[in-house]
Amino acid sequence: MSMAKLSVVINARNEEKNLPKAIGSVKDLAGEIVVVDMESEDGTAALAEKLGAKVYSHKNVGYVEPARNFAISKATGDWVLILDADEEIPGHLAGVLKATLEESNPADYYRISRKNIIFGKWVKHTLWWPDYQIRFFKKGFVSWGDEIHSLPITKGKGTDFPAKEGLAITHYNYNFLDQYIERLFRYTKIQAEELLKAGYVFDWKDVVKKPLNEFLRRFFEGKGYKDGVHGFILSLLQSFSEFVVYVRVWEKQGFKEAEIGKREFGRELGGAIKDLKWWIRKEFSWMRFLMSR
Repeated sequence: MSMAKLSVVINARNEEKNLPKAIGSVKDLAGEIVVVDMESEDGTAALAEKLGAKVYSHKNVGYVEPARNFAISKATGDWVLILDADEEIPGHLAGVLKATLEESNPADYYRISRKNIIFGKWVKHTLWWPDYQIRFFKKGFVSWGDEIHSLPITKGKGTDFPAKEGLAITHYNYNFLDQYIERLFRYTKIQAEELLKAGYVFDWKDVVKKPLNEFLRRFFEGKGYKDGVHGFILSLLQSFSEFVVYVRVWEKQGFKEAEIGKREFGRELGGAIKDLKWWIRKEFSWMRFLMSR
């Protein structure tokens, strides 16, 4: 049985530095490589052509989801592998993907874990592992909505590759703080606009609850403390991102003033402190003595 043709699809904007590694990691696996350039201001498109990719253009909308389906539509293979320009496919995973293409009865789509390298470290907790992504599928079985960070729409039978380092996509997520901050302000603007479209009305209590819940979710529930300083700082940064989203909504709705009663504020702050204490007691039993003082 001959191996099915695989199209590797990459959406890119200003990825001249990353693209050679991404394409190099799949050159022996792909039947074709499709790069959709989203109005890059560097040499991304020309470099992609030089590296042997078929290059198409799409309007830059600030994030990738609206361009995913367009990129997939340009693929001619029986199977599609979605890859971001700041990602690489390790050799072992490439071998497994190739073997899957030769199977007589494979699944229709596969979730692949992702190894996120953030500020120079593989972040193994803080909700960044296994970070499963639907990236490998028969053409026609997976599509995307237009919302930022939306989950793909699937049909047919799906399965997961094991969450192991050698079977994970390597993702060079954030290399520098400036890169994180730039994306934070870009993404939070889009997220705020989506909340407004959904009819959300600003409530000052969300500025307390949403950021705190995000920190607790990542640092405690996601065991971010096991990532050390990285986990703590990333949990705080993600919390700040939530804060900015709701302040942006407040801005869009005219910085409307609202009374904050002492009792109401005390109730919200007290609830937040109670949640924090609960997680500390649960995850750090050795701190119970300190918490009881």
